[in-house]
Amino acid sequence: MDKINWAQKLSSRKFWAAIVGLVVSIIAFTGADAGTTEKVVALVGAIGSMAMYILGETAVDKAREENKIE
Repeated sequence: MDKINWAQKLSSRKFWAAIVGLVVSIIAFTGADAGTTEKVVALVGAIGSMAMYILGETAVDKAREENKIE
């Protein structure tokens, strides 16, 4: 059984689009108003952006460390 590469998943735009779609669907199902939906989508988008940035910087730092000339 293959392990899930969470770093790759969390840095995927498709993954975050799917999360936003799921959250919006749940909010719509519960009958929340448009303002609440907008705030939740903005929050999920912000979290996704930060996760992608952190994982991207981690990959850059790792590559820089591996290629470091001593």
